[in-house]
Amino acid sequence: MSSSFFDTDDIFEEFKGNSDSGPFFYGYTMTVGPDGKPVVKEYGNTKSDQPPLSDTREPIVDTIVNEKEKVVKLVAEMPGVEKTDVKIVVDNKIVNLSAEHGEKKYDIKVPLQHKVDENSAKASYKNGILELVFKLVAEKQTGKKVEVE
Repeated sequence: MSSSFFDTDDIFEEFKGNSDSGPFFYGYTMTVGPDGKPVVKEYGNTKSDQPPLSDTREPIVDTIVNEKEKVVKLVAEMPGVEKTDVKIVVDNKIVNLSAEHGEKKYDIKVPLQHKVDENSAKASYKNGILELVFKLVAEKQTGKKVEVE
């Protein structure tokens, strides 16, 4: 992990006297990818070496690919908002998730790594968890098959 991860006390000391500032959070998530290698991602409304740029939070988002069912599922944690507050826009393999309810504001752009049918998107929101499911599109093989004589 980066050395700046361990200096978070210094970051929060900087903002202690400022009562106008909202909650600050910063962290890492670590998962194991399909190839068995660890995948480390940063999240939060601030970075380890700079103050937050806005009061908008970046939700934690996990991408789950189920080859057997041929779906891609995005799971986002966005507590404190209502189902009617959530806005989802899918454009050119990028999913923009946003929500705003009172002082709770969330916004993130998630790139899709797999080819999906954007029109198949189905979303549900319950207890602060947003689930967005897409059908995988079978990639057509290009080229010409040559028979051996």
